[in-house]
Amino acid sequence: MAKVALVTGGSRGIGAAIATALKAAGYSVASSYAGNDEAAAKFTAETGIPAFKWDVSDYDACVEGIAKVEAELGPIDILVNNAGITRDGMFHKMKPEQWQAVINTNLNGLFNMTRPIWEGMRNRGFGRVINISSINGQKGQMGQVNYSAAKAGDIGFTKALAQEGAAKGITVNAICPGYIGTEMVRAIPQEVLDKRIIPLIPVGRLGEPEEIARCVVFLASDDSGFITGSTLSANGGQYLA
Repeated sequence: MAKVALVTGGSRGIGAAIATALKAAGYSVASSYAGNDEAAAKFTAETGIPAFKWDVSDYDACVEGIAKVEAELGPIDILVNNAGITRDGMFHKMKPEQWQAVINTNLNGLFNMTRPIWEGMRNRGFGRVINISSINGQKGQMGQVNYSAAKAGDIGFTKALAQEGAAKGITVNAICPGYIGTEMVRAIPQEVLDKRIIPLIPVGRLGEPEEIARCVVFLASDDSGFITGSTLSANGGQYLA
């Protein structure tokens, strides 16, 4: 029977690529999304992957949503915590709601999603938790104090939880993408990309969502069973941690 994977923020961008790659690798996959009904419907129509709507910043909504996924597909074996938002701004102008929104989704969301699934993984003696952090959680980024703090927290979450899961057959790892050619990044003016972003990337190009997805597929597989608590940097050499 196919293992069940759940990808948060899984109907667009990197999340959609992850969900699609996991399905191609033989997993039974579900995606969650927070707001864009049209994109989610299109994603499901194109891939056949069901999309469930809830906000990962809301613990009770996560519990309810996870229960719906498990009722339809079975117990979740692989959790990919990919959902994330940005509310950028220089710190001296940052409002509390900008800080709280990003922390609640990008960091608290990991607790809200992982905690309801964790005991089942422990009881079954198997699990894969894969957290999508960011290059900016490793190096920091001007104008993204909230985002960088949350993504750095994701790495700490990964390292600590990995130690708790190891004896129970659960691995917990993080992936830190660099600049990836998602719809959001490609909306940046080409001149800015060419002059200010791509020159910082030694391989000389943006990454592709499918390249992050392949990292996830490996970390979800049995082949990665001896890897836990690790941070995989996929940034084209832009930052060497």
